[in-house]
Amino acid sequence: MAFNNSTDDDVLSEINVTPLVDVMLVLLVAFIVTAPLLNNAIHVNLPKTVTTSPPDQLKPVTISVDKEGRVYIDKKELSLAQVELELKRRQTQNPEQTYHLNSDDSVQYGKVAKVMALIEKSGITKLSVLTQSG
Repeated sequence: MAFNNSTDDDVLSEINVTPLVDVMLVLLVAFIVTAPLLNNAIHVNLPKTVTTSPPDQLKPVTISVDKEGRVYIDKKELSLAQVELELKRRQTQNPEQTYHLNSDDSVQYGKVAKVMALIEKSGITKLSVLTQSG
């Protein structure tokens, strides 16, 4: 006569992972089959030509405002009146020129706003305002 100490009402606490593995394998096969189809490139044979150099990339003009409020264009200090004339001259010489504006963190906003107004008045449209991240 065998005695059984466990009751028949115990809940089975094991997880059957076989269905999960089956689903993952089906998803993997679906991905492997569809991945090559995601490349929509048209394969063409390009003609052979002589090697050319890329067009000259112009160095951007840097406009800086230091902590005392002095304005510089490419490390040359200028007054506000001179800044406007210099920017107009550079813009007429090369309308495709890009400009970088940077200013010290402690400069009053009004000074930077005046410089930005001069930049806009000069007709410059390619302007990047440089900041430090972090």
